[in-house]
Amino acid sequence: MTRTRDHVELRRAYADSVSLLQVSRDVQATDGVVTAQVAMATPLNLEVLGGLGFEVPPSATAHDMVVAIRLAPDGDLAAAVAAVDRALAPARTTSSATGEVAPPRTTASALVDRPGLVLVSVPGPHAFVEAMDALDAGCDVMVFSDHVPLEQEVALKRVARERGLLVMGPDCGTAVVAGLGLGFANVVRPGPVGLVAASGTGCQQLLALLDHAGVGVSSALGLGGRDLSADVGGLAAVEALRRLDADDSVELVVLVSKPPDEEVGRRIEEYAAGLATPVEQALLGPGRPDLTAVAEQVLTRLGRQVPAWPVAGTARAGSGGALHGLFVGGTLCEEARLIADAEGAGGTFVDFGDDDYTAGRAHPMIDPTLRLDQLARVGKDARTGAVLLDVVLGHGAEPDPSAALAPVLADLEVPVVVTVVGTGDDPQDRERQVRALVASGAEVHLSNALATRRALALAGAAR
Repeated sequence: MTRTRDHVELRRAYADSVSLLQVSRDVQATDGVVTAQVAMATPLNLEVLGGLGFEVPPSATAHDMVVAIRLAPDGDLAAAVAAVDRALAPARTTSSATGEVAPPRTTASALVDRPGLVLVSVPGPHAFVEAMDALDAGCDVMVFSDHVPLEQEVALKRVARERGLLVMGPDCGTAVVAGLGLGFANVVRPGPVGLVAASGTGCQQLLALLDHAGVGVSSALGLGGRDLSADVGGLAAVEALRRLDADDSVELVVLVSKPPDEEVGRRIEEYAAGLATPVEQALLGPGRPDLTAVAEQVLTRLGRQVPAWPVAGTARAGSGGALHGLFVGGTLCEEARLIADAEGAGGTFVDFGDDDYTAGRAHPMIDPTLRLDQLARVGKDARTGAVLLDVVLGHGAEPDPSAALAPVLADLEVPVVVTVVGTGDDPQDRERQVRALVASGAEVHLSNALATRRALALAGAAR
C-alpha cells in the first residue's frame, strides 16, 4: 500500500504568524497536498508539528521557518514547494523612476520619506529596535507586536514623551487614525467622538455601539493593555488625551481600559478633568459602569437618543448549570467576569487572546481553533448551563467567522449567547454573520454587557 510522504525543510527567513497561517492554507489547497504547515520554529510550533507527525531537524531555532508538507501518494512535491514559494513571494513596490524595486529591509531605511506613523509588527523581542528607529526619525509608532518586555515598553514611552511623540502599544491591536482603521478595526463613519483605548476589544465594542446609534468616531488611539498599569503609569494615555483635546473635530473623548492601577487611574482622571474637551471615563472595575452604560452616557451628553440595543434569535432552553465564557476579546472577557462577580454569580471566563494562548500562533480573531475545541468540550458537558461567546468583526479578523463557528454551535444542546461586535460596513457583513449564528441556535446581542446578563440568567447562576 502506498503511503503519504512527508517533506520538511528549514529556511532562514521570517514572516509573521498571520501571514504564515494564510500561506499554510494556500499550500494546503494545492492538489495532492494532504497537510501543510509553514511556521516559525518556535517551541509551540515545533510541538504542534511533532503532534502532526512531522520530524523537524533538531537544529531548528526560532529564527528558522519550517516548511512541512504531507503529500498524497500521487502528490507532486515540486508543485507543492512552488506553491510555498509563490505564497511567500515578497511584496514589491513600483517606482516610476526605476520600475520594480525590493521593499526596504529595515525600519531605518523605510523612514527616508519620514511618514507620520510607523506600524511595527515583528516578533516581540525584535520590536524595540524597530520602534526606536521610528522614534529617532520623529515618527509616532503603533506597536502591534505582543510579547514585548515591559521594561522596553517603558523605555519607548519615556523617549516618546520627551519628544512629543506617541507610542501606541505594544500589543496595540486596534486604532483609527485620520479615518483609517489599523489592526483589528471596525469600519466607522467620522464623527464627534474620540477614543483613547488601553483596550482593543473594549474600543471595538464602543465603536460598534456608537455606530449603531448613528454616532461616528474621528480617532481611536490605542495604548496597549499595560499603559495604565503602575509600571507604565499612563505615559501614552496623557499624550493621546492631549492630542484629542487639541483636535477641533472632537467634541467628546472616551477613555476606555481594563481595570487600571488605582493610583494611575486617579492621576489620569485628574489630568483629563483639566482638559477643555470633556472626557467620559470607561475604566472597567468593580462598581464602575459597563461599556454599554458608558455608550449610553456618551449619547446622552451629545444629546442623542439611546436606542434599543439589538437582539436576534432566542437561545435554547436549558436546565441550569455552570456558565462558560469563551472569549477572543480580553476586555469583553473582563467585563463579563466583572458583571458576574457583581451579581454574585459563578462561571469560568477564558480569554483566548491572552499571551499564554497566542505564543507562536495567530490571534483567535484569525485562527479560532483553540476556542472551537474548548467550545465543543464544554458544550457537551452535562454540567454546563450556558455558553457565552464573542465574535469580533472588522479589518484583520476572520473573513467569515460564522462559517467555522455555526456548525459547532448547531451540534450543542445548551443555551448559547453570542456578542457580535461590529458595524454594518464591516467586511464580514455583520447581518449575514448574525443570521448564520441565529440559524445555529444562538441568541445574538450587540451589547456584551446585556449578553452576559442574559447568559447568567439562562445558566441559572444570577441572583
